[in-house]
Amino acid sequence: MQPIAPPARAAFIGLGVMGRAMAANIAKAGYDLAVSSRTRAKAEGLQARWCETGAEAARGAAVVGLCVPDTSDVEAALFGPGGIAEGVERGAVVVDFSTISASATRGFAERLAQRGATLLDSPVSGGPQGAIDGTLTCMVGGDEAAFQAAQPFFAAVGKTITRLGPSGAGQVCKSANQLMICASLVAVAEALSMGRKAGLDPAAMREALMGGSADSAVLRNHAKRLLDRKFTPGFRAELMRKDLRLAAEAVRETGTFAPATAMALPLLELLVNRGAGGEDVVALGRLVEEMSGLG
Repeated sequence: MQPIAPPARAAFIGLGVMGRAMAANIAKAGYDLAVSSRTRAKAEGLQARWCETGAEAARGAAVVGLCVPDTSDVEAALFGPGGIAEGVERGAVVVDFSTISASATRGFAERLAQRGATLLDSPVSGGPQGAIDGTLTCMVGGDEAAFQAAQPFFAAVGKTITRLGPSGAGQVCKSANQLMICASLVAVAEALSMGRKAGLDPAAMREALMGGSADSAVLRNHAKRLLDRKFTPGFRAELMRKDLRLAAEAVRETGTFAPATAMALPLLELLVNRGAGGEDVVALGRLVEEMSGLG
């Protein structure tokens, strides 16, 4: 396959917080971009053609990106009425930036292949700011030749772009990413709560711990938000619960001993059930504080 480089025709479906920023960078890179989303207003200001359906946007496009919330949303965007599959060109590469079920992804790839197109799963990490800056981490699963052809498209949205293996591999890696964040966040909140109850200043603890082997992105970023009581998203707790449910699915499918998943997921379920699903995931740290008897 030849590289799919600007000014090739491209499409993007789903203009939420992440998707709109990615679409803006794809247009900025020089692609001839068409977009579609549930809400037309979200396309305002983009250097792209508006299309009423994913099928319309996909017609003539060499590469199609999509970023929607959950597995059922991806299936609808691909195969529902007016979906991408109705308009996608033979030989086109479809890149799903959503975080969804790995097993469902493999099924979607098989169904799309019947129409002559290739699906790459590429869930991302880096959050809204990474999407704006074009520095996302892309964890990719799927065909090697399609991955190589889509390199210029990936470069428009990401900085670290890694193919992990066949279809679904990117989703498995994203589950690992989310699991590590949540398990680390719980551990950090527990450690700082222990320090507070022993009379230590948690801000001073964080500074000290960042100087040693316990340093991490969670300690630097999430713990700072927790200490500053900044619970506006960011990345919503209810979305992280969805992702941890996917991680639980992955560990069941692989038969992995998963004590960290067994610890983190019930806490996320409790947090969301208590009404904090719309807050940033760092509210998980506040839950640890509250259960420790701290205000």
